[in-house]
Amino acid sequence: MASESVNSEGAELGRYLRARRTQTSPEHVGLTVGTGIRRTPGLRREELATLAGISIDYYVRLERGKETRPSPAVLDSLARALRMDDQEHQHLRELAARAARYVPEPPPAPGRTVRPHLRLLLESLRPNPAYVISRSMDVLAWNSGGLALYAGLDDWPLKQRNLARYLFLHPAARDLFPDWERQITGCVARLRAVAGTAPDAPDLTGLVGELLLKSPDFAGLWERYEVTGRKPARKTFRHPRVGTLTLTSQPLHVEGTPGQRLGVYTAEPGTPDHDALLLLDMTTSRPAERAASPSEATGRQP
Repeated sequence: MASESVNSEGAELGRYLRARRTQTSPEHVGLTVGTGIRRTPGLRREELATLAGISIDYYVRLERGKETRPSPAVLDSLARALRMDDQEHQHLRELAARAARYVPEPPPAPGRTVRPHLRLLLESLRPNPAYVISRSMDVLAWNSGGLALYAGLDDWPLKQRNLARYLFLHPAARDLFPDWERQITGCVARLRAVAGTAPDAPDLTGLVGELLLKSPDFAGLWERYEVTGRKPARKTFRHPRVGTLTLTSQPLHVEGTPGQRLGVYTAEPGTPDHDALLLLDMTTSRPAERAASPSEATGRQP
């Protein structure tokens, strides 16, 4: 029997469906529309229900969070109708699983303590910039280049250092990234993906609440509810100390520590980009040993 109440997980599933629907144009899914003005952005509810082969009443209940047990077939039909990619489809399944309370227990709390051998690994990766971040993008540990690469980040107190906060609130971020708008879009999408499956987690709600209040850019992107995974990517930095350099980034899961990611930037040896990394590593004013201190690993100020 369908549930009449609206739980937070059901509401999150409904928000995601609505966001994807309002951002899917009729033309994108093969519908022919008239020349009149459409009051609804994207697809109408009845159009999506028809495309997915479900009743409009059932779809409305899903979007309002009152129906929390859609079958896998319904989810697949909605994903096809909305032209979701694999990551978006998987996110839809995860939200539906939580709405239906298929998840027997909450996931483990994210760890913030960076283990000693991981700090040693960060040092061994020099001159490649490297750092460890939490699922909410708090910077937990780094080598010298990993901190210096984000120009001005070391001006902030330890517990304030967060890559999402940096992108939206630090005055140097727009100058550092030539494609700043692309960077912030990917950042919000990654946070959305995490928050969708842990909507009440304090580490996420605190950061999101702060950015919603302080950054109109963040608020606009958050409302779009786009999700994406982490992929290797090339990033260009206009660094005030070493000039313009383009690096390949590689995020990696840290085994045995929930929610932590290791980020590494590399450049081909012998290239100007690699020379810039060497210069950045040598000229950074902050000693690398700071990344190994307990206060840095836990986010507490000394």
